[in-house]
Amino acid sequence: MNRYLPLLPLAVAALLSACASEPTATVPAAAPAPAPASAPTVPAAKVAPGPSLRGELLGVAEGADVDLALLAIDLRGRPSALLAQVQLRGDGAPLPFRLPLAANNQIQGQRIELRGRVSLSGRLVQRLPPRTIAELKDQDLGSLQLVPAP
Repeated sequence: MNRYLPLLPLAVAALLSACASEPTATVPAAAPAPAPASAPTVPAAKVAPGPSLRGELLGVAEGADVDLALLAIDLRGRPSALLAQVQLRGDGAPLPFRLPLAANNQIQGQRIELRGRVSLSGRLVQRLPPRTIAELKDQDLGSLQLVPAP
């Protein structure tokens, strides 16, 4: 028993780092609230103007819940800040999205990524491969293809 004692702090540190990174990665999908799901039904004319990321998601099943998040990623590849988030519901057709960008988001030395998850009946079925965003400015990302979740 005593010969493994020096390895105990290393094992505890590894366990804590694994636990610390898991909730951050699942936060966008862990909070499916009905209020944000109604946001896409607001006419485009009533949405506040300003810089945003726009595009459409291809292959979203009808009735599926979609969570898109714009994240600041640290040097270890872990999300460190949530910059924008939107929740949508698929209707079987290409799903347009708009992520408004806050003017006060000044991220220094971190990578910015757009990530997405698609859940159907509470089960993760698809995901959007992380897409690096070079600049936080108004831009159209075009059509983005979802892939099956592992």
